Amino acid sequence: MLEFFEAVARHSLLQYALISGLLVSVACGVVGTYVVVRRISYIAGGIAHSVLGGMGAARYFQIVHGWEWLHPIYGAVLAALLSAFIIGAVSMRSNEREDTIIGAIWATGMAIGVLFIAKTPGYNQDLMSYLFGNILMVSKSDLWLIGGLDLVVIAVSVLFHNQLLAVCFDEEFSRLRGLNVEFFYLLLLCLTALTVVLLVTVVGLIMVIALLTLPIAVASHFTKRLWHMMLLGSILSAVLTTSGLALSYGPDWPAGATTILLAASLYLMVKVASRAIKFRSALG
Repeated sequence: MLEFFEAVARHSLLQYALISGLLVSVACGVVGTYVVVRRISYIAGGIAHSVLGGMGAARYFQIVHGWEWLHPIYGAVLAALLSAFIIGAVSMRSNEREDTIIGAIWATGMAIGVLFIAKTPGYNQDLMSYLFGNILMVSKSDLWLIGGLDLVVIAVSVLFHNQLLAVCFDEEFSRLRGLNVEFFYLLLLCLTALTVVLLVTVVGLIMVIALLTLPIAVASHFTKRLWHMMLLGSILSAVLTTSGLALSYGPDWPAGATTILLAASLYLMVKVASRAIKFRSALG
């Protein structure tokens, strides 16, 4: 690890990677708590995989039609928000099973992305890095974009915290009290969509759900208060992303995969320790 932190002082590439991991951790802790409490991680998974369609389309128009300003992340944001609206509308207004539409969006988004990537000339390594995660690909302009999305997520979460909390814990009571449950549920899905886009830069589409939920699952063993869970989840996410970068630097492992393995190991250890404590309490 010492070798990594010495390298951070010399290389801007590693500095950008470290900063992006810390920025993403804030939104991850806040929105991940809502996702875990509301039990919508499967929706987040559908949104995450649909993002490839937006990225592939953005890359295609950027290369083939010369739209230099169209960054793949812009396509990811659009695809994620569109998927969130469709899933939310169907789950609230339609008789269609929610898991059916999530599966359809999941598969359709991936298929659209693959088709656009196939039709885009050149070697699309940068899009593959979004699929599997490559935090070392983050540039200075990406940091500004990540920071902007981070601010939006935090601002909305702070402004509508009570309403989102009510939607997460008791929809029926909230509706009886006159709260526009449909609007705030859609808002929660949009926050989830933006956070998914942020996490894509760190661990890739395939492993987004793990980083969105595992730190919060660990935090939930130590506190039951929502804002405590958000704070601890953000800290754990920051520690995990930083540790993943540091541990992967020497042996040249994928940083995203290393981060997820660390998160899974931490969750497993906490789970086992929690069960052991409960078992000893039952015996004692």
